[in-house]
Amino acid sequence: MKEIKSNKKNPLTKIFIKFCRIFGFEIIDQSNFTIPTSDKLINESISVPGKSSINLPLGKVEITRPVKSLDIILRTCMSVNMLTQSKKRIFEKSKEEYTKRTLISIIRSLNDAKKLFQNIRYKIYIIDHNSKKNQIESMRNILKKSNIDFKIMSLELNKYSNQIKKINEENKEVTENQKSNMSNIHQSLFVSKENSEDLIYFVEDDYIHEKNSLTEILYTYERIASLTKKDLIICPTDYPYLYTQTENTKIFLGESRHWRQIDQTLCTFLMSKKMVEKYWNELTGMCKLEHYPFEKPLHNIYKKELCISPVPSLAAHFTNINSIYGLSPNIDWKKLWDENEN
Repeated sequence: MKEIKSNKKNPLTKIFIKFCRIFGFEIIDQSNFTIPTSDKLINESISVPGKSSINLPLGKVEITRPVKSLDIILRTCMSVNMLTQSKKRIFEKSKEEYTKRTLISIIRSLNDAKKLFQNIRYKIYIIDHNSKKNQIESMRNILKKSNIDFKIMSLELNKYSNQIKKINEENKEVTENQKSNMSNIHQSLFVSKENSEDLIYFVEDDYIHEKNSLTEILYTYERIASLTKKDLIICPTDYPYLYTQTENTKIFLGESRHWRQIDQTLCTFLMSKKMVEKYWNELTGMCKLEHYPFEKPLHNIYKKELCISPVPSLAAHFTNINSIYGLSPNIDWKKLWDENEN
């Protein structure tokens, strides 16, 4: 907390400030851009995780839906560069490099969130398929230094791939890479169902996150869920395809981002365990039949439940630069890449 240097206040002003603090009011000193009741500058956050979301000048939202826990399930496969494309990713590095920077960015963001959301239980799960032993050990070493609870497991490919229909919705044969992808999603759903208490963040291994991404997501989840009285789904990425067509949407205010309602995502998203259980058949159905588009079962859920994404983006999908599902607009991709070097 920064020390606010201001002119000496008269006794009546001091009494008034104490009175406001007791009753939970916030006052603003417009002359020096400070909030005397919180001893903060006017551009600093005065929200209280789990209790209140405060946005100037809109006022306070009482948090009725606090977050209890956050489990991050990262699906990794460093042996496959691109699942469905032959094009190279931006910066043209090995898949291992994108995976490591994704993990590092998640850890940085999680540690940042832990400073404010101190009453939440956090854990990182990694479900890996076909990465080399030294690559897995590299991830383990990164996690050991993070002071975050974690678990690394191998994909049980046979257990889940046997449930996949061999012919997809386009009447084509499902590729081996797609089978491993679908199996990994399937296993991640079971991990969430068996271990999670509240929020689950399902992440692919080529999404590099801003440092404040998880802090903003947690603030926004509590605020919007408290306003709507319903759980919601959050996508951390502002995809280019969202600007290729004109559609009506709803705009929401988070802690430091604007958020808009969307009806499509890829397979990186956050939802509650309650919602995973509610839509279990739809979510696991995505892992048994390759739909077209692949995420169609998710999109059907978004017709019933609120799904939002940030503007500007909180995480960039580091794929080919020309992909409409790739790099978010108005983001310094090079800076984000460099900040998360091992």
